[in-house]
Amino acid sequence: MVEPADRPSAAGQRLGAPESFGVSTLEPGLRPPTQAPGRQVSIRVQMLDDTQEVFQISQRSPGKVLFDLVCVHLNLTEGDYFGLEYQDHRKMAVWLDLLKPTLKQIRRPKNTILRFVVKFFPPDHTLLSEELTRYLFALQVKRDLACGRLICNDTSAALMVSHIIQSEIGDFDETQSWQHLLHNKYLPDQDAIRDKITDCHRQHVGQTPAVSDYHLLEIARRLEMYGMRLHPAKDREGTKLNLSVAHTGVLVFQGYTKINAFNWSKVRKLSFKRKRFLIKLRADPTNAHHDTLEFAMASRDCCKIFWKICVEYHAFFRLFEEPKPKPKPILFTRGSSFRFSGRTQKQIIDYVKDSELKKIPFERFPQVVVNGSGSVNGQGLGQGQSPEGRLLSPLTSPLLTDAGCVRIEDEEEARRKKFPTDKAYFIAKELLTTERTYLKDLQVITESFHGVAEKDEAFPESVKNLISTSYDPLYKFHQGFLKEVEQRLAQWEGRSNAHIKGDYQRIGDILLKNIQVVDVHLECLVELERACRSIRKVETVCRDFEQQRVCYLPFNIFLLRPLHRLLHYKLILERLCKHYPPTHDDFRDCRAALADISEMVVQLQGTMMKMENFQKLLELKKDLTGIDILAIPGRVGLQISSHFVNLSLSAFCPTLGHMFVFNLQEFIRLGCLSKLSGKGLQQRMFFLFSDSLVYTSRGMTPSNQFKVHGQLPLYGMTIRESEEEWGVPHSFTLFGQRQSVVVAASCASEMERWVEDIRMAIDLAEQSSSPNADLLSTSLSDNSKSLSEDGGAELESEEELCGSRSSLERQGHRGNTTVHVCWHRNTSVSMVDFSVAVENQLSGNLLRKFKNSNGWQKLWVVFTNFSLFFYKSHQDDYPLASLPLLGYSVTVPSESENIHKDYVFKLHFKSHVYYFRSESEYTFERWMEVIRSATCSASRPLPSTRKDLY
Repeated sequence: MVEPADRPSAAGQRLGAPESFGVSTLEPGLRPPTQAPGRQVSIRVQMLDDTQEVFQISQRSPGKVLFDLVCVHLNLTEGDYFGLEYQDHRKMAVWLDLLKPTLKQIRRPKNTILRFVVKFFPPDHTLLSEELTRYLFALQVKRDLACGRLICNDTSAALMVSHIIQSEIGDFDETQSWQHLLHNKYLPDQDAIRDKITDCHRQHVGQTPAVSDYHLLEIARRLEMYGMRLHPAKDREGTKLNLSVAHTGVLVFQGYTKINAFNWSKVRKLSFKRKRFLIKLRADPTNAHHDTLEFAMASRDCCKIFWKICVEYHAFFRLFEEPKPKPKPILFTRGSSFRFSGRTQKQIIDYVKDSELKKIPFERFPQVVVNGSGSVNGQGLGQGQSPEGRLLSPLTSPLLTDAGCVRIEDEEEARRKKFPTDKAYFIAKELLTTERTYLKDLQVITESFHGVAEKDEAFPESVKNLISTSYDPLYKFHQGFLKEVEQRLAQWEGRSNAHIKGDYQRIGDILLKNIQVVDVHLECLVELERACRSIRKVETVCRDFEQQRVCYLPFNIFLLRPLHRLLHYKLILERLCKHYPPTHDDFRDCRAALADISEMVVQLQGTMMKMENFQKLLELKKDLTGIDILAIPGRVGLQISSHFVNLSLSAFCPTLGHMFVFNLQEFIRLGCLSKLSGKGLQQRMFFLFSDSLVYTSRGMTPSNQFKVHGQLPLYGMTIRESEEEWGVPHSFTLFGQRQSVVVAASCASEMERWVEDIRMAIDLAEQSSSPNADLLSTSLSDNSKSLSEDGGAELESEEELCGSRSSLERQGHRGNTTVHVCWHRNTSVSMVDFSVAVENQLSGNLLRKFKNSNGWQKLWVVFTNFSLFFYKSHQDDYPLASLPLLGYSVTVPSESENIHKDYVFKLHFKSHVYYFRSESEYTFERWMEVIRSATCSASRPLPSTRKDLY
């Protein structure tokens, strides 16, 4: 069922339609499906108008139940044209299978947002009976235009946008229409054809929204890229192509140009074998070519996903009725059991015709917001509310729309106005600012750490040489690359070449030019750990170095920075490619660079995740005492092969010149829970691994390590929610083979996260053939006399925890690690959150203001590892202070706070409030996006992660 809300829930109701129940894949006359008994799970679905709704389904419910609930919620009769799409743990877009249980497909429902979008694009929109259906199709076309997927010429684009505007705001008005185009983005390069759009809009006087939708779809359906979702592939000769599927059959594109089509009538069989997608054609005596066509795709998963889409398209448009399920084989299975589920197009048309459903008219109420979509990166407006409960756009401060406020022009604002306003410039500037931080991080390895290691005779020469040969060439290369980027941005801003227009307003050529082979050997991380274990002096040197200010993060994170930087280049290029139209001078270079980098990411993804897990285990080992077998031989089987694989990407790609074979224990989640004992509830820090749950308390050692009290092997464990049994809110009981433990979370959402992850870990442990051996070297008791039960319950002040200068000097970061922040803020973080933190890094200048101060202070700010690090300038070698963000909330200031500035966001935790100003709408969006990725992990499900997306 849909969660209750004060506002109208269904799309039809929002648009003024009377209440009715749609049927979608339900039989005629039925109401929403009866839920199977069992625990209810919340699933978040993003609609085509960018609003988000939460649905409650049973754990065992198939995907069809959730899909039908969405269709009923929308009052949608012709729901079978649509589908629910999400990104799986491989970061691949897939459709929800209606026949399989939803929770078997979505591993982490709390961190996943499904998108309700058009799945089947019919050849003629007049086949759509309901006005609501056509309206939803129009929203899909609007979305495809905005993201650059629906490629067309300027004339068609301008005409389609004019129909969208007519539907949203009505007849043309010079001032209103112009302002609407200024504040709403319908095309990646809208400004270039703004005059043409307004000319077209003038011609639509008197046109109703329904007629506008009709004309919009009439134009869109004639475009070659209408409804096309491209799947990269290569032919036998290695030529890069794109495959797609339509109602007519399988299509082949080169770039955005269709070069071949295989109609369903000519196709005898579609199949895939490993990475090869095969099309077997019917025999044709007039055709001397092969009857089987072969295309190579990136992986077997890519082949299977595209094959499933083809199967569904063929069934939907070619079959008269839904195909019957195949009989289950008695002994052996061969091939996939996947089949299309739902009504075919013919069944939909016949149903509407035979049932003579009364067409429900509805009225549109335009929602005019900055950026048009009312969202930030696909997130709806529901999250962004002021303290007074007033809905705000998360893109802007409310003061941007306050015409009555007095704006004081200061030096920073005057300087900003001289810079280009094109979004591509700010994307390129993000490349520049993050490149500066990346170079500084490499400098920590090549200069600071290398200098310390050189002075110590105990440090093995093999490790020093390995680090030097791996990172020195990379550092030197990026020095030159940074200079090129700085020169280009200076030219783009016009400070040195004001007389030259256009030639320097691009960045893709620099990125593409700098793609070359550079080997970075990841065995540096492994060999350094081996040296620390075998030579006590080396471990001391490394620990002492981590106490230095320049090492503002755990040192092992710096060693993995080249891998992480590769993801950043990919994200930057993706933004540029989405922003540019295909005709832009910079588009081709950006697209080529993106293709190369994307190929590298696919090849490195598995190793990257294993190395991140390995690094996290090493980091946790430093925070724990009483357990000494994390990430060591026996618990971690790690081998490095002798051969090297050269992969062609440069500085952006720390090439994996080696192969790793891992047998790693996996870290899953860490955080605070209260453990119920004879003395009542005691705060404990829990660490969940793939084979055990370890619980600790904060010790009183100089480095504030956490003392291990005990462990619970996951093999054979069961879990039960037990609030009523113990009378403790948010409590649950863990039943192990030898002992049981009752714990309580700080809130309901924290309990859900823990229960979900523990159950997942139990399932993983059960898949092993036998119980794992005890993890701890000694028998540990929760009533250990050597440690007081309050476990250092005296909390440091928030000022100390937030990274004031004194705390940085006193504890050398050890009191500022993620483990300690979770302890103080009584929250938890998962490995999924750490993976998100790897991608969501940002650097740049911000103006900071404290709650009770009047002036703004300009700082260089680096966001990484769930924290903001503050510098006077980007040239500083170490941060002056830091602010861990776990537990904080990020919002825009309310009117009562009197922050009369643009692009301001607010961070607050209890009584601590900070205001920050960015230089543009784009940078404001980016800071809000990355900060939400840190604050969401402690307050609400993440919208997207590397392992579980949407």
